[in-house]
Amino acid sequence: MCRERYNRVAVIAEEVKTVYRTEMKNNFYQFEATSLQGKKVAMDEYKGKVVLVVNTASKCGLTPQYEGLEELYRKYRDKGLVILGFPCNQFANQEPGDEKSISEDCLINYGVSFPMFSRVDVNGDSAHPVFKYLKKELPGWFGGKVKWNFTKFLVDPKGNPYKRFSPLTKPEKLEKYIQKMLTNH
Repeated sequence: MCRERYNRVAVIAEEVKTVYRTEMKNNFYQFEATSLQGKKVAMDEYKGKVVLVVNTASKCGLTPQYEGLEELYRKYRDKGLVILGFPCNQFANQEPGDEKSISEDCLINYGVSFPMFSRVDVNGDSAHPVFKYLKKELPGWFGGKVKWNFTKFLVDPKGNPYKRFSPLTKPEKLEKYIQKMLTNH
């Protein structure tokens, strides 16, 4: 009798933990950021979508990844993918411009049509809350730091960080993860 009650309590406790983890905990949707156009954007605008967050730079050897990111976005945006670009100047001063020049570089040189945000820090005390959260949830190899531009974070449709990808991971290598998340949604 006691063992039976204990087992039931244990099962209920696990169910509560699962609900808490998936429904109640803070998730990606609690944040907001400022677009390149100066508009506040709540991340909950992307509820129900697969979200790929990328710290970007227009003067980086990895900048051509914009092309691959744009290809992914065009291929899957109507199926529920959104890519969010966050320019960052913390790595070798590779994003020195203001919002206007960043926007022009992205559009003119790479045809970027996915949402881009104002320049942010991704490491240190001044890191944007989106990146503080993503690094905490998906710390990676460098003790919770972003190593370089074009680090990518994949967030599931419920707002839970799912997987982190290194700057050297080309956008096309993410496709299988994106397809899986879109299919399971």
